[in-house]
Amino acid sequence: MAKIFPVHPDNPQIRRIEEIKSALSSGAVMLYPTDTVYAIGCDLNAKSAVERVRQIKQLANDKPLTFLCPSLSNVATYAFVSDTAYRIMKRLIPGPYTFLLPATKLVPRLAQNPKRKTTGIRVPNHNACLALLAALGNPIISTSAHLPPDEADDGIDRVDPEPILSRVELFDRLDNLVDVIVDTGEEPTYEVSTILDLTGEEAMITRRGLGWEAAAAWV
Repeated sequence: MAKIFPVHPDNPQIRRIEEIKSALSSGAVMLYPTDTVYAIGCDLNAKSAVERVRQIKQLANDKPLTFLCPSLSNVATYAFVSDTAYRIMKRLIPGPYTFLLPATKLVPRLAQNPKRKTTGIRVPNHNACLALLAALGNPIISTSAHLPPDEADDGIDRVDPEPILSRVELFDRLDNLVDVIVDTGEEPTYEVSTILDLTGEEAMITRRGLGWEAAAAWV
């Protein structure tokens, strides 16, 4: 049974953030809100927790996992950012965008596309996420809390196979699968991030989600 941590969405309580951080550092898997959908996540460097996230989502090993970083400078630690990619990302972050980038050696294989050696990175516009990232000091895995069948993380526009769940219904559904639930009082949304592929010479939008019109102006 998951432990629920009530967290203020605009001014996250330091004590609660520290408690969640301690759980993540110990390998916990959490359900938490982002500026797009509710996500399942964990410390990027907690291998057993990343494996659990994959099991929960029933993701094959060739499906990369997106993770959150607190800033553009932090992104450059985990991905190779070209001048073109930098200019685009600087205009769009923080916000509802997932950037596909060539991964550095600091990205665990479990979070990469094994063939392309790429990964998906987000800088969220969400105070609770940013507070957790600052406290943890590591990126946080962020995969949609929609359970299979769900193509939201594969760059494919998803046709929702299930009714829209309320916050309480989502918590109940995942209660036995995660260790921590971050409750900011926000209801789930079903609008995914816009995915931009920045691995080549030319940037491409591979999925239209929230904010795609703004992204299109820079691609």
